[in-house]
Amino acid sequence: MLLGLHHVTALAGQPQANLDHYTQVLGMRLVKRTVNFDDPGAYHFYFGDPRGTPGTLLTFFPGFQRVPKRGTGQFVYDNADLQLLSGDLEPTAQFLAVLGFESAGSEGNRHRFELPKGAARIDVLHEPEAERGRLGAGSIHHVALRVADEAAQIEWRERLTGAGIVVSPIKDRFYFHSIYFREPGGALFEIATDGPGFLIDEPADALGTSLCLPPWLEPSRASIEARLAPVDWPQYAAPTL
Repeated sequence: MLLGLHHVTALAGQPQANLDHYTQVLGMRLVKRTVNFDDPGAYHFYFGDPRGTPGTLLTFFPGFQRVPKRGTGQFVYDNADLQLLSGDLEPTAQFLAVLGFESAGSEGNRHRFELPKGAARIDVLHEPEAERGRLGAGSIHHVALRVADEAAQIEWRERLTGAGIVVSPIKDRFYFHSIYFREPGGALFEIATDGPGFLIDEPADALGTSLCLPPWLEPSRASIEARLAPVDWPQYAAPTL
């Protein structure tokens, strides 16, 4: 069974503006300062609780200037609810059923789906006339769901491929392992493991205070740092854990 949301990742514009908004305006904690492992010249910021607990994480790939276009195959937020915009409800509902989501009622064009015990909730907005969406600064890149460990992740990969869903190989994200796949309308999902977690390379009282790189990128640290935009980082006192 999926345990709920692991994280939500969005695209953002300027790194400094993104960092300032979420730390200074919204008061969130930067718990990991790293790079996009698939594009090491760009930052990847993680915000969450003081220990970076799965389920509390909101992450960003900053540096995108393209204006997004609202449409199908996208996640959107409304009143803090996670919503998936779909042009064809039935395939989307069948896809969510494979993931263990159950129908939890409808109101107009909004159809609610929930994991057992309320572990996660996704509202599907059915808009048959909507055009395909386009990602850009401010849009959600993907939604990650939680599993406890790699064994559960392998079981999910087999279940998804058995249902005819194309799934990526398992990817080592250093702080967790991931698989990726798309909803029929194109929205990107991930299943991520809870561990090993963010304390693997920083102590709890120093999370987010230095640029952390996975071992395979460490030899390129100098060139990576030279490509990253300069940023004024928040200063934190040791958190109360």
